[in-house]
Amino acid sequence: MEVGPSTGLKTWEWRNQGISLRLVQRLPDQTRAYLLARGFPAPVADEVARACLFGSMFRNDGRKPLDFDLNDWRVLHDGQVGLMMTRERWDERLAAREVPKTGRIAFHWSLLPTRQHFEPGDYNWGMTSYGLPPGSRFDLELNLTVGGEPLRAVIPGLECAPEKLPEN
Repeated sequence: MEVGPSTGLKTWEWRNQGISLRLVQRLPDQTRAYLLARGFPAPVADEVARACLFGSMFRNDGRKPLDFDLNDWRVLHDGQVGLMMTRERWDERLAAREVPKTGRIAFHWSLLPTRQHFEPGDYNWGMTSYGLPPGSRFDLELNLTVGGEPLRAVIPGLECAPEKLPEN
């Protein structure tokens, strides 16, 4: 884990077989501003912003293809096992809300794809959402397929960004 000297935001990086996943905290205000600028009503923008989002960069610099499905990943928090808030889960939750279609589309495409295939050298990034309140600590269980073989790993000690960073 590292802390950005100018932002105070925490970053975690997991690496295995040339594969890497980098997770950077997003302050709820960052997400609120993004959603409000896309026409989300303030209460809905606040609900999403408080659902623990990270900027996520996934790379395959290894020698084998890999596949993942975020539906197979697990959020381990306070003795409970939960699911990530994927594109499809957010689409379903927001469908009945008064969010402009253009805003829903922008948010959908800003999230890391739920299922993806990476050849060596491929990468992608987007937001990931864990459905936990600001400041929550959790472990993330990854389940991938690398070169046709399953790979399970856990990134321990992730922390959702607090509502506000402490002032220095």
